[in-house]
Amino acid sequence: MNIYVGSLHYDISEDQLKTLFDEYGEVGSVKIIMDKFSGRSKGFGFVEMSNDDEAKKAIEGLNGVEVEGRTIVVNESIERTDRDRGPRRNNFRSGGGGGGDRRGGGDRNSGGNRRDNNYRSNY
Repeated sequence: MNIYVGSLHYDISEDQLKTLFDEYGEVGSVKIIMDKFSGRSKGFGFVEMSNDDEAKKAIEGLNGVEVEGRTIVVNESIERTDRDRGPRRNNFRSGGGGGGDRRGGGDRNSGGNRRDNNYRSNY
């Protein structure tokens, strides 16, 4: 079972996280998610446990526990769907959201059904 662990202290290591879960059974893997630009922890990670009963006991035993001064959140990880993996909305790189796309290359100040375009700034 894949387990989500959130609200982690930014300095906690994968080894420390593994040690927490080792009390409940065999840990297959531990991954703390890092920011690709700063290299720092994003404050969450995932723990893989092969035995579902042990994983459920770990979730029950560790959810809400204080670790390194932070109350951690531990629950079963929900698998992301293909739809979840697409570009984020309202992301400045996505090209969507705020202004839509401008296919056709037309001048955005021309045409349309506006009666008066004098409200536009000259900047």
